[in-house]
Amino acid sequence: MPDRLMLLDTASLYFRAFYGMPDTIQRADGTPVNAIRGLLDMIARLTTDYNATHLIACWDDDWRPQWRVDLLPTYKAHRVAEVVAGAPDVEVVPPGLEAQIPMIRRVLELAGIAVVGAPEHEADDVIGTYASHAGLPVDVVTGDRDLFQVVDDARQVRVIYTARGMKNLEVLTDAVVVGKYRVLPEQYADYALLRGDASDGLPGVAGIGEKTAASLLGEYGSLDGLLAAADAGSGLSASVRSKLNKASDYLKVAHAVVNVVRDLKLPSLEEAGAQLHPADGDPRAELEQLATDWNLGGSMKRFLAALDQHQ
Repeated sequence: MPDRLMLLDTASLYFRAFYGMPDTIQRADGTPVNAIRGLLDMIARLTTDYNATHLIACWDDDWRPQWRVDLLPTYKAHRVAEVVAGAPDVEVVPPGLEAQIPMIRRVLELAGIAVVGAPEHEADDVIGTYASHAGLPVDVVTGDRDLFQVVDDARQVRVIYTARGMKNLEVLTDAVVVGKYRVLPEQYADYALLRGDASDGLPGVAGIGEKTAASLLGEYGSLDGLLAAADAGSGLSASVRSKLNKASDYLKVAHAVVNVVRDLKLPSLEEAGAQLHPADGDPRAELEQLATDWNLGGSMKRFLAALDQHQ
């Protein structure tokens, strides 16, 4: 089997598992286990169906980095539960999910699955860096559109999009992104910041929607090209120039906020232990015991069976 790296937008997946499965699935003390079960089933199916040989669970060491907030205060502001001075803000997380996150982390580590985050950066930035430098085909698994910007046929980077559920997965290549949005993947970040994205607190440019954003990028190539044309006063209508001018402060900072970082200093695939392998010995025994103690049932069995394929 040729090597293929799978990068998980881990929080995106465990949030999706939590909301996609009933929280009545519980361990004996009443703690929900739906997110754990759902994530284990996702990993088992995804690694098998897409022939992953290497896997990294990319982690949000900082889900809302201060440097992004300093540039754009509205960035993810609606998802803040508590502002913490000198540390990452506390995100709004349902209590039933919050109780499961430490066990998700423990199960991944016992199974020998690489978990990689980076200080002051989101999982998206970890994904952007590995996708840009892995040197082997990459599948990025996420339910967030932000990461469409890393799709790159030349580098053999695809996105497996989970927003419509595991029964309706969508594999995004260059052609699929163009077909859906009329922009190239490398234009997607500029498209998103022009159009706006309420889920991330991006206001966008008032009066510029999806069609106009795609049309402008089709003509001028990038946000920089568009702003250069606006400054030159040529080609653009007075109406569009006016809209861009009113949003000038936002446009000066949005590019750095929306674009994923691609040059983090991260462990190599070998250093991270990204190659999939069976869980054996004491770790396997502990996982099997956790399956009983936490009522993980068939999900743990399927997860371990998927790992067993990688001898």
